Amino acid sequence: MATPAQPKKIVAPTVSQINAEFVTQTFKKKPDHFPFFFKCILKAALAETDGEFSLHEQTVLLLFLDHCFNSLEVDLIRSQVQQLISLPMWMGLQPARLELELKKTPKLRKFWNLIKKNDEKMDPEAREQAYQERRFLSQLIQKFISVLKSVPLSEPVTMDKVHYCERFIELMIDLEALLPTRRWFNTILDDSHLLVHCYLSNLVHREEDGHLFSQLLDMLKFYTGFEINDQTGNALTENEMTTIHYDRITSLQRAAFAHFPELYDFALSNVAEVDTRESLIKFFGPLSSNTLHQVASYLCLLPTLPKTEDTTFDKEFLLELLVSRHERRISQIQQLNQMPLYPTEKIIWDENIVPTEYYSGEGCLALPKLNLQFLTLHDYLLRNFNLFRLESTYEIRQDIEDSVSRMKPWQSEYGGVVFGGWARMAQPIVAFTVVEVAKPNIGENWPTRVRADVTINLNVRDHIKDEWEGLRKHDVCFLITVRPTKPYGTKFDRRRPFIEQVGLVYVRGCEIQGMLDDKGRVIEDGPEPRPNLRGESRTFRVFLDPNQYQQDMTNTIQNGAEDVYETFNIIMRRKPKENNFKAVLETIRNLMNTDCVVPDWLHDIILGYGDPSSAHYSKMPNQISTLDFNDTFLSIEHLKTSFPGHNVKVTVDDPALQIPPFRITFPVRSGKGKKRKDADGEDEDTEEAKTLIVEPHVIPNRGPYPYNQPKRNTIQFTHTQIEAIRAGMQPGLTMVVGPPGTGKTDVAVQIISNIYHNFPEQRTLIVTHSNQALNQLFEKIMALDIDERHLLRLGHGEEELETEKDFSRYGRVNYVLARRIELLEEVKRLQKSLGVPGDASYTCETAGYFFLYQVMSRWEEYISKVKNKSNTLPDVTEVSTFFPFHEYFANAPQPIFKGRSYEEDMEIAEGCFRHIKKIFTQLEEFRASELLRSGLDRSKYLLVKEAKIIAMTCTHAALKRHDLVKLGFKYDNILMEEAAQILEIETFIPLLLQNPQDGFSRLKRWIMIGDHHQLPPVIKNMAFQKYSNMEQSLFTRFVRVGVPTVDLDAQGRARASLCNLYNWRYKNLGNLPHVQLLPEFSTANAGLLYDFQLINVEDFQGVGESEPNPYFYQNLGEAEYVVALFMYMCLLGYPADKISILTTYNGQKHLIRDIINRRCGSNPLIGRPNKVTTVDRFQGQQNDYILLSLVRTRAVGHLRDVRRLVVAMSRARLGLYIFARVSLFQNCFELTPAFSQLTARPLHLHIIPTEPFPTSRKNGERPSHEVQIIKNMPQMANFVYNMYMHLIQTTHHYHQTLLQLPPAMVEEGEEIQSQETELETEEEAMPVQADVPSLTDAGSSQEASASQTETTPSQTETTPDQTGAGSNPETLSPPSESTATMVGPEAAAAEADTPQDTTSAAEETK
Repeated sequence: MATPAQPKKIVAPTVSQINAEFVTQTFKKKPDHFPFFFKCILKAALAETDGEFSLHEQTVLLLFLDHCFNSLEVDLIRSQVQQLISLPMWMGLQPARLELELKKTPKLRKFWNLIKKNDEKMDPEAREQAYQERRFLSQLIQKFISVLKSVPLSEPVTMDKVHYCERFIELMIDLEALLPTRRWFNTILDDSHLLVHCYLSNLVHREEDGHLFSQLLDMLKFYTGFEINDQTGNALTENEMTTIHYDRITSLQRAAFAHFPELYDFALSNVAEVDTRESLIKFFGPLSSNTLHQVASYLCLLPTLPKTEDTTFDKEFLLELLVSRHERRISQIQQLNQMPLYPTEKIIWDENIVPTEYYSGEGCLALPKLNLQFLTLHDYLLRNFNLFRLESTYEIRQDIEDSVSRMKPWQSEYGGVVFGGWARMAQPIVAFTVVEVAKPNIGENWPTRVRADVTINLNVRDHIKDEWEGLRKHDVCFLITVRPTKPYGTKFDRRRPFIEQVGLVYVRGCEIQGMLDDKGRVIEDGPEPRPNLRGESRTFRVFLDPNQYQQDMTNTIQNGAEDVYETFNIIMRRKPKENNFKAVLETIRNLMNTDCVVPDWLHDIILGYGDPSSAHYSKMPNQISTLDFNDTFLSIEHLKTSFPGHNVKVTVDDPALQIPPFRITFPVRSGKGKKRKDADGEDEDTEEAKTLIVEPHVIPNRGPYPYNQPKRNTIQFTHTQIEAIRAGMQPGLTMVVGPPGTGKTDVAVQIISNIYHNFPEQRTLIVTHSNQALNQLFEKIMALDIDERHLLRLGHGEEELETEKDFSRYGRVNYVLARRIELLEEVKRLQKSLGVPGDASYTCETAGYFFLYQVMSRWEEYISKVKNKSNTLPDVTEVSTFFPFHEYFANAPQPIFKGRSYEEDMEIAEGCFRHIKKIFTQLEEFRASELLRSGLDRSKYLLVKEAKIIAMTCTHAALKRHDLVKLGFKYDNILMEEAAQILEIETFIPLLLQNPQDGFSRLKRWIMIGDHHQLPPVIKNMAFQKYSNMEQSLFTRFVRVGVPTVDLDAQGRARASLCNLYNWRYKNLGNLPHVQLLPEFSTANAGLLYDFQLINVEDFQGVGESEPNPYFYQNLGEAEYVVALFMYMCLLGYPADKISILTTYNGQKHLIRDIINRRCGSNPLIGRPNKVTTVDRFQGQQNDYILLSLVRTRAVGHLRDVRRLVVAMSRARLGLYIFARVSLFQNCFELTPAFSQLTARPLHLHIIPTEPFPTSRKNGERPSHEVQIIKNMPQMANFVYNMYMHLIQTTHHYHQTLLQLPPAMVEEGEEIQSQETELETEEEAMPVQADVPSLTDAGSSQEASASQTETTPSQTETTPDQTGAGSNPETLSPPSESTATMVGPEAAAAEADTPQDTTSAAEETK
């Protein structure tokens, strides 16, 4: 280890390396070195800048310290950092201030005296070292102030000084924004008057250099005055903050009255009169510097000024110190409520507020950070609010630039605007009128509502017209004013600034209320069909932002600015899935305005404090001892293996009766008992703690019909899955980490089913990230024993459910109405069978009376006859003889009664009655649908009263929170799937979709299921993603904090060999037995030597990756190779829908789709793959065979993120074939564990062309057929071409031996009669034989993407004799097609619509 004399040698290189990627593992390897290393850092940070360390190096040290303060969860770092930020740091306070603070909190004086005693016992050297550490932050502040004062007002300044100041303020913000660091530091910061020094500095007044510094300073000011008690960590209310402000002012008034006669007027005024900045300056401005210093010293803000000396402080500083401390503060919530939610042109294109897409990570930004801990729930919501708003603004900017530039606004000859293009998502405005400005609420100065009418002319294609007419209520649009200065025909250049090219002036947001009908009324959303409107003119009623409208009107009236609302000429809509930002922001703002009631057992965990395991079921006071596991276990053996290390005691000894379902009683111990037993009877306690009492029970008979039998679970859960299910059934927080293929969805569904049966009165809310996951969950729920009348699906994704049943709100209303009619028909049949006159089946109400007076009386009479009254055994035949409902059950399987035993027949009779009773129970529940007449009221009733399992996406929860709370929506449990993919704030909002009961949340369980080793939430802007850590989900944060998780550890998706490619990322991920046992996993992939292979792809025609648009990467060589392998597999007989093609970039996705359209998309012998999409989009899905293109050849790109690699490697069940530039990826450190396995196999594709699908060869066996090695893409393309030609020329053999097509396809194939038809099919579908496709100009624009190069008729015409059976295949080589790089999602569709071009390929390429 180096000595302290060599800090430069240790610190400089190491810190710069650690800053690049701050990984705590660096210190864990040699923990004993870290304390010395950290002390060197502290010493270096305080060194003089003209000495050993430059200011730039010290800036790097500040960044390192910031990382340390933000990594307090690491024990090694925390032990060093705590010495800097604990109570002893108050040594840095001036004595009078220290005395004042200790007087405020008497308990602290005891601690302070104890610290002094301990210091006296230390040896002088250790004491000096401790004093240095305690004063470190105070000294660092003084060093910063000296650097800040050296910045001149107008002369040139080195950027090193500016960056040092920015990084220092960032460090201060981070210290203030964490409670453990803030607790004692806030007083030190206040005592140093850092903010006053900063606001008076020259740097603030330098427009260019000081802009970011000023923004950071505003953030620091916000956090220094944050509404929290520093010592207790409790949030302060508005009243408490007002009290603190009044105390400060009155103490100043008392000091003024007692010691400064010139301030009598101030001392005797009321607080409201003197607490504004203007009045404070009026009273204190005339005073001398010495007097101001004396006032400050009376308040313990500055040291006492000796009578004979003059103050060393500037008057400006002293005045600002007193004024800034005592001026009235604006409430944070008031500021928030006055903020417009829609971004305007000033925010959208401000680089300091919304950074560009590329963020290098070099500088700091004035953005909040989402780390592990938050000060209060208000702070938590506010940080998320600001980040969500800015991330949405960034996406809006992209959409506006795209749509407006497509419309090509030019200046007309007469000075107006003419649009030379068109955009799908934007239309010119024909007329705009503000139709309503409602009066403000009392106490507010903005209108309650502002509405306007926007008229547009929809002279567009029908499907685009439908999209515009389909705008729903609450969809957000943007009103844009452009005043172009460029003449007609000017070309738009995307590399030049956007605003000056299009002449953009204003942007304002609005929210759709609805489209107007012919009579000017809003067309409401609902089940009724929309009216057909004539013509192409459409008018939309929209809500404008009242806050923004008030600001604009004030500006117009006071400053004479033009009226923004008379200038709009473009309206832009956005894709619905990306357009929820306004509702989410409104929801967050509403939450901040209400008293957020989070369950007590969750509050501290959400803020990141306290014991992270405190919400685990084992520590919950209301733990449940006995649980009914229903159909979770398949047998008693399954139950025993599910609880390893436990003694299982079954209440019945007869093995024939030990059959599921089981009730299990777990040992539940309170904290007190635990401590007492630990002292003496430890063995007995341990034995008792591991004993489970299992009670088999019989589900009561539900009726004689086959559909009465309950549906049962068929999955044999593993012991970790059982632990997850058990935890989910208990109260508290359950976190389940589910690696790929480990049955996360099955566990979720079983938890839902078990809660439903154990707690029938409770309601469960299911939340997922995507509609697709919700649909998968719902389809599995329907397979279990859950009554479908209790299921409800909210949101717009229910249309995608692959089932005939509709679980949407209106779908459920229709179900209830239809079911009511069915049940009343049953009542009619029952009435007829009993011979009762009248119309009992007229309504639910009459049916209820019929049950009470006719059915129950007969049942009670029957029971009195057959029940055992004396000691004699009742006669079995009596059960059947007296049964009153024989005629009604005549349509059930006969005989109903078996006659074997009294108990069996009696149970059957009771089952029949339960069937009848259930009819009337349901009718009683459906009575409300008779009383409520509208579909909307009925749907609300179902949501609030009837549904027990309600499912929605996290987005829908954020959008509809206000409506749900207003309805009185209630729930007891939340289950979240894909929790690691959900944004932090979108995970939090579902906790608060209901009003608290008596000030408490009724939430009992929160189950989160996800995998933080797979991809996080999508954040498009790199600055928000990396700097603000916005991509960290709440699930991931909980894992980092140390909340206990259940880690599922057995996968059943992929072959064991494929699982090895990603299981290194998990603790102990193994395989389920069926992965080794089932034939599909043990059989080899036909025609391919390996079950997975990495195939090296070199440059094709001298080109590797290309980038026709920024970040739109493509690789033609890989795309052609992937498609060639896909066609080869299909020609062998693989079903096309069992193959998916994935890639890591959108550009490559579009290119592959284009090549498939050209080569084989319309060919019945080959077809299309199941999906061609990106790895990110395919998360949560799987297929048997995955072909993966990694695209990049110059840099690794975003695959360097190991989470993306895990997703890519884990999508395949049976075969994975990766196309990549091996030399690039095998040298990437992060990817080594996977690529070391991939590169252990040959890097050229090994195929077995004579082996048909399916094969009997076992995986890993030596093939009996010849293996062929493919060296490159052209060789594969030629090979597939020749193989296809051979199959075409031997059509009949082909049909008989290789392809097992459905009858329709066989008939289609048999129609191929002439060689000409064969050739046409081949040329549409095949890659070239000798002339493989060449690259076109990589810079082709999106507009040009549709006009792809086509083959000409002259090139495709071939005489029949050229295709004789013995002819040379080379004479058949198709033309040199030029596969253009596709650069737009519409490219494939445009390609399909384009008629065959008549120009030659050569001309086209030119």
